[in-house]
Amino acid sequence: MSTTPTPTPTTCETCGNHYDRPLVIEHEGRRRTFDSFECAIHALAPTCERCGCRIVGHGVQAGASIYCCAHCSAAAGDGTLRDRAPAS
Repeated sequence: MSTTPTPTPTTCETCGNHYDRPLVIEHEGRRRTFDSFECAIHALAPTCERCGCRIVGHGVQAGASIYCCAHCSAAAGDGTLRDRAPAS
């Protein structure tokens, strides 16, 4: 990530703000431009299938479904997932 101002301000694809220090992320072969991590998260982070929050951390996955935590996974009907491994 560069902190050098760009000669011409660019436009954040999430909020439309014109900014001279954009955050540029290459994702799935496409160059994406944002003015903040917050906007990048709104555009790129997966959404929990139960509660709808953006999954910024690891999340948990059951098949093709992704959840923010094991609680949401269990509430959606899959009680097999855990947020952490059992203590040994």
